[in-house]
Amino acid sequence: MNTLIQKAYDPEAFRRYGHELVDLLAKHLHAVQVEESEPAIPFTSPGEEYAFWEEDYRNNRKEPPLALFEKVLSRSVRVQHHRYMGHQISPAAPLAALASLLDGLLNNGMGVYEMGAAGTAIERLVVKTVAAKMGFNENADGVMTSGGSLANLAALLAARSVKGPGTVWREGQREKLALMVSEEAHYCVDRAVRIMGWGEGGIIKVPADGLYRMRVDLLEECLKKAEAEGKTVIAVVGSACSTATGSFDNLEAIAGFCEKHGLWFHVDGAHGGALCFSDKHRHLLAGIERADSVAMDFHKMLLTPAVATALLFRDGQHAFRTFSQKAQYLWERETDEEWHNLAKRTFECTKLMMGLKAYTLLRTYGPELWQQYLEKVMASGQQFAALVRESEGFELPVEPQCNIVCFRYHPPEVKGDALNALNEAIRQDLLEEGRFYIVKTSLKNHVFLRVTLSNPFTTEADMREVLSAIRTLADTRLGKS
Repeated sequence: MNTLIQKAYDPEAFRRYGHELVDLLAKHLHAVQVEESEPAIPFTSPGEEYAFWEEDYRNNRKEPPLALFEKVLSRSVRVQHHRYMGHQISPAAPLAALASLLDGLLNNGMGVYEMGAAGTAIERLVVKTVAAKMGFNENADGVMTSGGSLANLAALLAARSVKGPGTVWREGQREKLALMVSEEAHYCVDRAVRIMGWGEGGIIKVPADGLYRMRVDLLEECLKKAEAEGKTVIAVVGSACSTATGSFDNLEAIAGFCEKHGLWFHVDGAHGGALCFSDKHRHLLAGIERADSVAMDFHKMLLTPAVATALLFRDGQHAFRTFSQKAQYLWERETDEEWHNLAKRTFECTKLMMGLKAYTLLRTYGPELWQQYLEKVMASGQQFAALVRESEGFELPVEPQCNIVCFRYHPPEVKGDALNALNEAIRQDLLEEGRFYIVKTSLKNHVFLRVTLSNPFTTEADMREVLSAIRTLADTRLGKS
């Protein structure tokens, strides 16, 4: 056999590289948790970063793999860092990362049962566990898929199949279909509507209230207006929670509206759906058990490596309504509702064993791990908001409902566009400095800084420090220091 092929598959080399990598990652975990000198993000410009790796490929290909791993680690954002307060992704539990390694080596496609027997059964167990936590009965079922955007699209395709014309999948779409969703919903809902061919008119944006939640009192009015325009509304999407502010729509009210009008009720619970595992915060999801479908990310709030998303259907048979195609090389009868042939229910044919990552944590630590984590980061959101309220010059646009907090620095002498520019500049200065990682958002054309407190090791001292750093950067920009 070719010597390079033998070298690539050498078990002893794999053992050596694996031990070196695990040691490196263990040192990384220790460093980002306790060493103050470690940055949360080692920021470089896109051009600089590409040049670095271009040079690395040209000149360093004879270096051992460990040297590559060290470079990647040193040049990547540190989600595990206690001063990481950026986008909505939780620090992966190390054991779940090891499950990803097992998945990577096995490389089971999982589109059909025989290509991933263990992974398929494990996935179903995980999905059934989440469904029970959300209040669904035994008839509920679903799949895991690669991210909330894909899950939301698949759910809306199912809604179209169940509530729309029955011939769309085979004959194409003729009617003007539409759905209603909060103006604060994630952009992937808008994108899904356009992918389905409904056009801009197919998404009806319901105004949000002062707390950035869907105004459910306007649903009737929005529906009548859409019908008068010749549109057939088939679904309403509720957010649990919205991306920008972490606000939870009134799911009970949306469920009642959908039941009254015979509409599909989908919940985008990519972030907040995980609270079904928290006794203390489960009330924020009241009404989710009445939804026809729910999307929930494990990688946002359940310590699981990205990407791993559960797509749940209250009526498990609806999971099969989205896709129905002949593929004789995969299965003989397209209409058989076989839970174990996952490609009948998802876009993906070659599919990661993403259920294993969540199951490893569930089996080893029980749901108590997720409950403890959720209560810790939810408390961190309230703690950060309290510090913002008591810190001179800072303000909140809305009281947070979860671990997402929007805020800004507002010196009394800075107003209008200058205030937006100041907070934009503060965020960029923080990014380039690297000690903290936070992001920003726009609310009603005003720029706000935004944190997601997803690291359970973030302390009150870290929160105070980032506020102090913001004040210092602002004072420097305003010539006060």
